[in-house]
Amino acid sequence: MDRSDSPVIGPLDITPEALAQEAMRLQAKLGAGLQTLRQVGDTNYGATPKEEVWRDGKVVLYRFRGDAIEGGRAPTAKVPLLIAYALVNRPYMVDLQADKSIVRGLLERGEDVYVLDWGYPDRSDRFLDLEDYIQRFLGGAVDHLRERHRVDAINLLGICQGGAFSLCYSALNARKVRNLVTMVTPVDFHTDDNMLANWVRGTDIDLMVDTLGNIPADVMNFTYLTLKPWRLFVQKYVGLVDILDDPRALEDFLRMETWIFDSPDQAGEAFRQFARQFYQANGFVNGGIEIGGRPVDLARVDMPVLNVFAEADHLVPPSSSKALGGLVGGSDYSELSFRGGHIGIYVSSRAQREVPQAIHDWLAVRSR
Repeated sequence: MDRSDSPVIGPLDITPEALAQEAMRLQAKLGAGLQTLRQVGDTNYGATPKEEVWRDGKVVLYRFRGDAIEGGRAPTAKVPLLIAYALVNRPYMVDLQADKSIVRGLLERGEDVYVLDWGYPDRSDRFLDLEDYIQRFLGGAVDHLRERHRVDAINLLGICQGGAFSLCYSALNARKVRNLVTMVTPVDFHTDDNMLANWVRGTDIDLMVDTLGNIPADVMNFTYLTLKPWRLFVQKYVGLVDILDDPRALEDFLRMETWIFDSPDQAGEAFRQFARQFYQANGFVNGGIEIGGRPVDLARVDMPVLNVFAEADHLVPPSSSKALGGLVGGSDYSELSFRGGHIGIYVSSRAQREVPQAIHDWLAVRSR
């Protein structure tokens, strides 16, 4: 048959039959989705039992109980590992679910793992500053662990903004940190491929904080989503249709959505200081960061450092993270490049195989 006689609609060769089949498939998926949503119910997160061991106001230090999970055991590591996450999202991303848990992987290898939960700031926290978060809260947790475990220094794992906090703390309190691991941590905030930094550099931070006080979580979430608008506003929800008839996949999707939008407000003064000193002034590279009046110099970070970064990270590009190697003062500096993105480094199947083992092996060599 001549091609001009075929029932083709437009240049994509989409036939009426194909459109009808796709419509039927979509109808079946949506119908199945109604039943699947009834099965899913509430979506839980946090796979590993933990217990509160220290508190300062809204900030809580938890210890994960490896002996309470299947196949788990009491920790064999003599030096505790403290995880410091970012302020903008909740730290349960490192323990999202049983098969997507960096914490679980570390516990299974004998690490003694703690996490610092920053809580949800409210109007009473408007004037908390970086000294409060780094020296008072992070420092208080470190001192508690030093006393609890009777050690002079602990192992510290800082993630994203928590990695920047950990670098500051280590520079100011080097004798209290035995080994430092930074994960997807921004260091050079002025690299050309850092979209978020370019946005912050063009923002009147003083006007923003003076007007709003605490920075609402919705403002922060909208900013992150607009960095990849097609993927995060459209594509992932179109893809949701394909899993509507799969309860397990739908539950995983909803759990991730819960984490994404479970974002605390940002204490205004701490936000102001971080945005101005780190994003706008690029203080790690150019100098000028002060915490409680004390200058932060990464040359004072002289303990062993493992820097883990993601090759496809759109929030913290590898170029931003890798700048750390030229700034720390110690000679024991290592890098781990992960084939994935900013979120995949916590939850992908590759991450579960590679990241906890790499961190454990690196720490084990330096604990002998």
